[in-house]
Amino acid sequence: MRLFCGIDPGSASGAWGMVDHNGNYWSSDSIPNEDKRISVKKFSDDLRMAIGREEVLFVIEDVHSMPRQGIASTFTFARAVGAIEATTQLFRTSWFIVTPQRWKSDMGVTADKNTSLTMARGLWPDAPLKRVKDNNVAEALLLAEWLRRQEL
Repeated sequence: MRLFCGIDPGSASGAWGMVDHNGNYWSSDSIPNEDKRISVKKFSDDLRMAIGREEVLFVIEDVHSMPRQGIASTFTFARAVGAIEATTQLFRTSWFIVTPQRWKSDMGVTADKNTSLTMARGLWPDAPLKRVKDNNVAEALLLAEWLRRQEL
């Protein structure tokens, strides 16, 4: 069986989500961090536990610094993105990067994260998406679903 793992990067609010080859919810969680530094060992362990012996493909949202974002914030965010990309490469499998504009357009959601949360709740009612702050997990799952649909 093939799994698809979407990753919504963030230094303190990143998340990952997995769907199986049929589009069923598999697993998801926030990316573990300590003081806005990705806990690479814990992140890698979480992914390995979720993946088990299955084949997995990763997709990471292509993110950039934001206008008027401070230098320290930009550096922290960039360090987190680098840690996330490096962690996925440790799995020695294919990984992809997609812009938010591309995957959101393809999936029919907008920049408003509430649209992602609403869609993800509809697709995966059993996924842990009860809180408003679960929007990053919702976007990670939708990224995984976007990649799955590209593979069909």
